Amino acid sequence: MVNINPYLIFNGQCEEAFLLYKSVFGGEFQQISKFGDMPAEAGPEMSEADKNRVMHVSYNIGNSVLMGSDSNTQSGDVSFGNNFSISINAESRTETERIFNGLSKDGKITMPLQDTFWGAYFGMFTDKFGINWMVNFDEIPHK
Repeated sequence: MVNINPYLIFNGQCEEAFLLYKSVFGGEFQQISKFGDMPAEAGPEMSEADKNRVMHVSYNIGNSVLMGSDSNTQSGDVSFGNNFSISINAESRTETERIFNGLSKDGKITMPLQDTFWGAYFGMFTDKFGINWMVNFDEIPHK
């Protein structure tokens, strides 16, 4: 079974926004990490401001998961209308590849499918209709 979740992208206000959502809906973040938490070999050198931005946050609201992150200097600021993605969590690498290859056909791949330092097989693209997608398979299940 595939899960689809909204993924919001901010220009440095992700933590503030998610703290507001948490104050309204209650509960706790499943995960929150900053760009500064990445291993040094995982990416380019970052400014202190970028290191303090949110790399990923996930938060349960009822039976749904709201996820988000901040942009950074390397990716550039996002504009409204281009500040969200649809995130798909697949059940296998094979399913991940089928979904990624099918939806990205004639689109623009922004991150090819690859193994990540956070234990997932993950990729991103914009489909031919301009919709941003993230496809993920957790090799190491999150608790």
